[in-house]
Amino acid sequence: MKQKYTLIIIFLAFVVNGFSQNNYQVTAIPFQQFTGNAIPLTSADDVYSPAINLPFNFEFYGNTYDQIVVSTNGFINFNNTNAGGFTPWSFSQTIPSTSFPALNSILGCFHDMNNASAAGTITQGVYGTAPYRKFVVYFNNQPHFSCTSLRSSFQMILNETTNTIDIQLIDKPVCTGWNGGRAVTGIINATGTSGIAAPGRNTGAWTAYHEGWRFSRPGYYPSYNFVNCDDNGNGFDEFNLLVAAQDLMPSNPSGVLFYENFTDAVTQSNPLPTTYFNINPNQQAIYAAYNGIVTTVLLTVIDCAIDADNDTVPTDVEDANNDTNLANDDTDGDGIPNYLDNDDDGDLVLTNLEYVFQRLNGQTSLNLMDTDNDTIPNYLDNDDDGDGVLTWREDYNGDGNPANDDTNSNGTPDYLEFGVALGVQNNSFDNLISLYPNPATTVLNIENASTLTIDAVSIYSINGSLLREINNQQNLETISVADLASGIYFVKIKSNDKVITKKFIKN
Repeated sequence: MKQKYTLIIIFLAFVVNGFSQNNYQVTAIPFQQFTGNAIPLTSADDVYSPAINLPFNFEFYGNTYDQIVVSTNGFINFNNTNAGGFTPWSFSQTIPSTSFPALNSILGCFHDMNNASAAGTITQGVYGTAPYRKFVVYFNNQPHFSCTSLRSSFQMILNETTNTIDIQLIDKPVCTGWNGGRAVTGIINATGTSGIAAPGRNTGAWTAYHEGWRFSRPGYYPSYNFVNCDDNGNGFDEFNLLVAAQDLMPSNPSGVLFYENFTDAVTQSNPLPTTYFNINPNQQAIYAAYNGIVTTVLLTVIDCAIDADNDTVPTDVEDANNDTNLANDDTDGDGIPNYLDNDDDGDLVLTNLEYVFQRLNGQTSLNLMDTDNDTIPNYLDNDDDGDGVLTWREDYNGDGNPANDDTNSNGTPDYLEFGVALGVQNNSFDNLISLYPNPATTVLNIENASTLTIDAVSIYSINGSLLREINNQQNLETISVADLASGIYFVKIKSNDKVITKKFIKN
């Protein structure tokens, strides 16, 4: 759903004193599968595909690749010499392991499958526009070897520029009668000395349904982009480097120093003042040094009269945090800044359909549409009706567009109608549970006016990552949120067979 962008930002990375290429982490992300035109791959049993040219260079464990091969047993391999050859199917090792049979691989869901009957499909496709394209390998409806009535579906997504890896487990049953039912979802390097699996998804007999996982390197520092509007059309502007320092090292921004060239940054000579005018028109690279790291800071001056993402939101308005840098506003956390993103909240409803104004009480002043009255306008809100079900999950007909789902045929899309997703069963319980204060600064209180006992409370980020879980052995009424960054969060509250989700804002 991303439009073509009129501006391409080039990323560079410079690091001194080295950093670990092996420090990947895995986090939960929302389940969201990709659909669209794709190229079919082989359906033979236990073989690698021919070499596939990637649409962009991809860095994996410190090495850059432009080709991959795909195993029909559920993984991407970066050794293109394996093209067309036999692929392993039997394994018992947990990762990491030097004896693991599928090294240098992204293990989407490695287990023994046999699609020789072509009951399912294996395809690959490219989505989006540079520099934020996604390369997707899709295993759909793949029969298990020896248990052909059991089918697995999952996707592996390689993200351009960020070099992150997403895995979407659509549906994965288990065939316990063959190879012990073993499967693994994770990544492993070329020697087997480093690897990481999704929680509960290392080698073993497990099932999964509608799960999303992201593998990324927290120790990898790409270039930092600082984009300002060109108010006078001359290609020059003033940059407040304190903004960049705060983003690069929030714990100690004063420890970040800036330099006009890479050599000065390495030797820490001739630091720049915190207020800086670019000396090259339109775009200039300077360098930030901190904690033994040198990072490229790309200063860019753009014409904000151009709506680069065609989302109807004026470009200067897309500085949502009002810190003068357009490039660090990424409401949905997809790696694409709002001013280049035509779906700012990642809810699969285009921003130009949500950037809607309404008149209130006959007033002449215009107000942005905010269906659930949570002070977050719909175009920045990924739960527009406040029912606790993310808007993109209200795509009940599965066509990738929640805006055309109206299950009760009343003319209002389901994603804008609170009662549709919750249903009758949870409504009364939901109405008796409240959060306060909201927004919250240090603590969040849960008021339970029902007769039911709350069993567990979970806090999730706006992208669906589980941040905190509190059970009934702990205090479920007052929860500390002081350590959370400012933003939007979801609280899932469980009681017996009822589960409700509420949203709160952390100041």
